[in-house]
Amino acid sequence: MQLRRTSRTVAVLAVVGALLSACGTSARTSDGGGPTTSPSVSGDAPRGDLPGWRQTFREDFTSGDVPLGSWPGVYGDKWDAYPEPWRDTSGNGVYSPQRVLSVKHGLLDMYLHTEEGQPYVAAPEPKLNGSDVRGQRYGRYSVRFRADQVPGYKTAWLLWPDSNQRRDGEIDFPEANLDGTINAFMHEADANRGQEKLVTSKTFAKWHIATTEWLPGRVTFILDGKVVGTSTRKVPKKPMHWVLQTETEIDGRYPSPDASGHVQVDWAVAYDRR
Repeated sequence: MQLRRTSRTVAVLAVVGALLSACGTSARTSDGGGPTTSPSVSGDAPRGDLPGWRQTFREDFTSGDVPLGSWPGVYGDKWDAYPEPWRDTSGNGVYSPQRVLSVKHGLLDMYLHTEEGQPYVAAPEPKLNGSDVRGQRYGRYSVRFRADQVPGYKTAWLLWPDSNQRRDGEIDFPEANLDGTINAFMHEADANRGQEKLVTSKTFAKWHIATTEWLPGRVTFILDGKVVGTSTRKVPKKPMHWVLQTETEIDGRYPSPDASGHVQVDWAVAYDRR
């Protein structure tokens, strides 16, 4: 999904409202050989509908462990992933759920690394509305995550059109190099591929909750309870599906063979409009 470039603007909201999903307070842990950091404040994924929103997906990875090589395991009814040997956006990485994805102690782990000169990445896909038809038109999407600040890798967690046509738009949050700061991108539903970039000063090292609210004519990005900004230009109108696309950087930097680390997901939830 090659993208990026053109003019950029930012519009900031003054009020968040009551729809933000809050963290719980119970801790989860992980041990050696897997994720390098455990949630200091965690809890169950938000459960149930919100005012104006109907929950269509909920996952907190508590159904059991899934070792490397066994994805999706017990999560097969709710998750898929880009298959090996699909190439990522830069062309440098290969999506490989079997080499990258595992679940342990209530966390989805993406182990980004190189084997025999080949960087391996992953793009897990929630099955929204409980079926293989993953797309929906408009929605609210929240994910609790952190990552090691591994050079050469990035997130581009996105809403991608079911049509698979870039002209139908794209919504990315969080999108950034793992050793950089978190951004959001609204790629316009337009053949000219205009975009808006909305920036934050937050890094991936700490736990965050990123929420995207996609409504007719408006996309709002919220990070840890604060509105990053809102885009209203040529907002996508067609059904889109959610992908936690994690890949190599697209700015020309090939990952070092020694660069490796983990992206962790504590929970993910999605809603559609009532």
